[in-house]
Amino acid sequence: MTRKEAREQAFFLIFEKSFREEEINEIIATAQEAREFEEDEYIKSTVAGVFENIEDIDNIISNNISGWKINRLSKVSLALLRLAIYEMKYNDQIPVNVAINEAVELCKKFATPDDAAYINGVLGAVAKGLS
Repeated sequence: MTRKEAREQAFFLIFEKSFREEEINEIIATAQEAREFEEDEYIKSTVAGVFENIEDIDNIISNNISGWKINRLSKVSLALLRLAIYEMKYNDQIPVNVAINEAVELCKKFATPDDAAYINGVLGAVAKGLS
């Protein structure tokens, strides 16, 4: 599985968690049963890392979405922001510009061009704050 494919699977799991109260391990098990899903180390560590650091990640999001509240974001946008910010802040192996670009590309695929521009702007602000 390529990193791009693994990132997309991680996004799906983060998105699914926004609708379900189960632990992430249960969501992963359901994904393995319900669809062609192969867990790899990147997916496992990234999804676990997002939820281990969810308070910090959501604070970063809240501080960078001018005029919005986090609960007003679409679940797609929120999942993408969580994934990208996790990669930007906690994964030294992924360059910040790659995390931003990949989040924008996923947004174009699963949301709207306006959402993609918004995600890009928020992540650009986050990147400035992290440097």
